[in-house]
Amino acid sequence: MMGLFAKKVRLSQQAYAVVTGAGSGIGRSFALELARLGGSVICADINLAAAQATAKQIEHQFATAAFALQCDVGVAEQVQQLAEQSEQLLGHPVTLLINNAGVGLGGKFDEVSLADWQWCMQVNLWGVIHGCHYFVPKLKQQGGGAIINVASAAGYTAAPEMTAYNVSKSSVLALSETLSAELRGANIRINVLCPTLVPTNIMKNGRLPAHYSGLADHLLTHYAFVSCEQVVAQTLNNLDRGELYTIPQPDAKLFWWFKRAAPRLYTKLLGVGYPLFNKYVQKS
Repeated sequence: MMGLFAKKVRLSQQAYAVVTGAGSGIGRSFALELARLGGSVICADINLAAAQATAKQIEHQFATAAFALQCDVGVAEQVQQLAEQSEQLLGHPVTLLINNAGVGLGGKFDEVSLADWQWCMQVNLWGVIHGCHYFVPKLKQQGGGAIINVASAAGYTAAPEMTAYNVSKSSVLALSETLSAELRGANIRINVLCPTLVPTNIMKNGRLPAHYSGLADHLLTHYAFVSCEQVVAQTLNNLDRGELYTIPQPDAKLFWWFKRAAPRLYTKLLGVGYPLFNKYVQKS
């Protein structure tokens, strides 16, 4: 099957795909776009009803079968079962895994509990590790494929009061970079998505301090420069071109290059700007 995964193949088209966190937001948009491109999709989510809603939408819009499975990506055994069930339901080896499921967590470092840290890391980091652990051997066995890991610009921007979330996403970024190098010879393409604000439920359903209650909606309303659909389309195009990084928004690109060009200045300005941000939050 080596020829199937040649360099110029568009892996996003007619894919046999598994999307975690497919019940809403970016995950749902990935599932819909892959179906539009002729793919067969497993919609996995901890919320089975939400996954089923995505699968039904695919069937209604594209007249193609889609499958919904319940999966808590933080539980290794459930991801292992997802890998096994997906191949059976699709009737074909999985060619594309999208590790999208994630949760939001904010708060000052000394006010965030260890239980919240564990919750965040279990989903955002271990969920991706579990996905890669159980699907990479299958992709190797069949001669290739692709993995998209949804990280965040938080993985490199290091915004204050987002410590656990930042750590989880920077780890996904490092994991993706490492796998890209290690799996290149196995014909397994990796792309890591690092957006800033995108209209999803991750902040609404996350664990955030009370003073953030209205801030999330305000930021998403006024400062989300791209839609989920645009982010997904760009990510899949980048995957097809063999690019490792997807940095979709202008602010994400600005932070990316600024931190690399002047890391000491970036960190200094971050600290100077933090009190100003606090005043802004209190007024919101």
